[in-house]
Amino acid sequence: MSPELAGFLQLLALIGALALAYIPVGNYMAKVYSSKKHLRVEKWIYKAIGADPDSEMTWSAYLRGVLAFSAVSVLFLYLLQRLQGVLPGSMGFSSVDPAQSFNTAVSFVTNTNWQSYYGEQTVGHVVQTAGLAVQNFLSAAVGIAVAVALVRGFARSRTGELGNFWTDLVRGTLRVLVPMAAIAAIILVACGVIQNFSGIHEVGQFMGGSQQWNGGAVASQEAIKELGTNGGGYFNANSAHPFENPTPFTNLFEIFLILVIPFSLTRTFGVMVGSVKQGYAILATMFTIWVAFVALMMWTEFAHHGPALQAAGGAMEGKETRFGVGASSIFAVSTTLTSTGAVDSFHSSFTGLGGGIAMLSMMLGEIAPGGTGSGLYGILIMAVIAVFIAGLMVGRTPEYLGKKIGGREMKLAACYILITPALVLVFTAASMALPTPPHSMLNSGAHGFSEVLYAFTSAANNNGSAFAGLNANTDWFNTMTGLAMLLGRFLPMVFVLALAGSLAGQQPVPVTAGTLRTEKPLFTGLLVGAILIVTGLTYFPALALGPLAEGLA
Repeated sequence: MSPELAGFLQLLALIGALALAYIPVGNYMAKVYSSKKHLRVEKWIYKAIGADPDSEMTWSAYLRGVLAFSAVSVLFLYLLQRLQGVLPGSMGFSSVDPAQSFNTAVSFVTNTNWQSYYGEQTVGHVVQTAGLAVQNFLSAAVGIAVAVALVRGFARSRTGELGNFWTDLVRGTLRVLVPMAAIAAIILVACGVIQNFSGIHEVGQFMGGSQQWNGGAVASQEAIKELGTNGGGYFNANSAHPFENPTPFTNLFEIFLILVIPFSLTRTFGVMVGSVKQGYAILATMFTIWVAFVALMMWTEFAHHGPALQAAGGAMEGKETRFGVGASSIFAVSTTLTSTGAVDSFHSSFTGLGGGIAMLSMMLGEIAPGGTGSGLYGILIMAVIAVFIAGLMVGRTPEYLGKKIGGREMKLAACYILITPALVLVFTAASMALPTPPHSMLNSGAHGFSEVLYAFTSAANNNGSAFAGLNANTDWFNTMTGLAMLLGRFLPMVFVLALAGSLAGQQPVPVTAGTLRTEKPLFTGLLVGAILIVTGLTYFPALALGPLAEGLA
C-alpha cells in the first residue's frame, strides 16, 4: 500500500468515527447543560464552594465567576510548582523557578499547555496529577461553559441571564469530561500507553552510558490532554513518545479524541437554539476548512523533490516512521486547527509551506473545529461578522438566529477578532526588535523568524505547540508568552459574554422573505470566505516574511 493511500484511508476512518459520534455526543451535551436536576455529588460540591446552582447570572456575573476561578487556579498551580521540592512523590525534582512556574501555571489554566521545559526532567507525579492533569479537566470545562453561555444568548430573549457558571463548570467536568476521559484512558492502556506511579529507571547501555526513563500516570493524562484539547505532554516528545502514543491505532484514536467534542458541540448548539440545521451549517464550515487544510498539508509533505524524499515516501524528517507522513499531517492540522497543541511529529521539521499551514491553522482563530468550547464561540463570532457583511451587501439590517446585529454587537465582535492578532504581531515585533530574544533562535533568516512568530501565534491562540528550534525557556519568553496566553484567553471571553448578554436581552425578530437563511449552503460559503479573508488580510505580511519566504526560496 502506498503512503498516500494509507493516509487517505486513515482520514476516511477518522471521518467515519466522528460521524458516528456526532449526534449522540452532541445531544448528550445539550441535555447536560439544559437539565434542571443536580447529581448528589454535584450538590456536595455546590455546598462546599457556597454556590447556588439554581440562581441565574448576568453576563458580568458569569464573567466574574470565570475570572475568579481561573485566578485561583493559576495561584494554586504556581504554588504547587514552587513547593515541589518539599512535596512527597516529586521524584527528587527541585522546585520550579518563578518565571517558569508562572508560565506553566498560566499555560495550563488557559488551556494552552505551552511547555518550555522537559516534562520528564522537571515535574514529578504530584505536579503532573494534582496540578497539570486537574487543570486539563477544568480549563476545558471553562471553555465549554463560556460557549454554552453564548448559545443561551442566542436561544433566550428579553432576559439578561445566561445560566450559572458554577453549574456549567461542575457539569462539564463531572458529566462530560470525566466519563469520556475514563473510557479513553482504558482504551489507551489496553493499547500500550503506560499508567503507573513508578520512579526513574535506568535502561540499557548506549555508547557507554545508560538511558533514564520515568514512569507516570500517562494514559489518564493523555486521554484528557486530547479530549479537552489541552496538548501538554507527560514527556518532552509529547505524542511522538511511544509511552504516550505507541501504535498507529492510538495515534488515530488520539486525533479522534481531539476532534470529537469540538465538532459535536455544533450539534449541541443546534439543539439548544431549536434548529439542528443551524448546527449543521456551522459543522459544514468547520469540516470544509479542516478537510481542505489536511489535503494541503498532505500535498506539501508528500511532494517529492530528490531521491532521499522519494525513497522515504515523503518529507520524513521529524516524523515517526510508525505513523508516516499521512497520519502526521492529519495530526498536525487537527492539533493546530484546535487549541490542542499536542504533536506526534515536529512541526519545525515540516516543509516550509507545511509549517506555514500549521501556523495559518492557528491564525484562523482555531475555529475549525477549534478548542473545547472556544472553537464554537469563535466561529459564532465569525458568523456574526459574516451576517453583517451580507447585510451591507443587500442593504438590510443584519440578523442571526432572530437577533439583530446592531452597532453594539458588531463592536464586540470586532474587538474579539482584533485582540488575538494584535497580541501575536506586537509580541513578535518586540521579540525581533530587542537585542536579546533573537539569541533564542536556533535558525536565522525566514525560518528563525517563523520560530518566533509561531511561538506567539501558539500562545495568543492558546494552542501550545511550538517550532522546536526556539529556546523559549528564558525569562523573556516565559514572561511574554505567559502574558500572551492570559490576554489571549480571557480578553476574548469578555467580549463573548458581553455579546451573549446583549443578544439575550433582545426581543426576537420574525423571519421574513428578506431574511438571510443562515442554515443554507450559501451562508456556509460566505462564512468560509469571511474567515479566510479576515485572516489573510491580517497575517499575510507576517506569513510572507516567514513560511512563505522559506517555502518559495
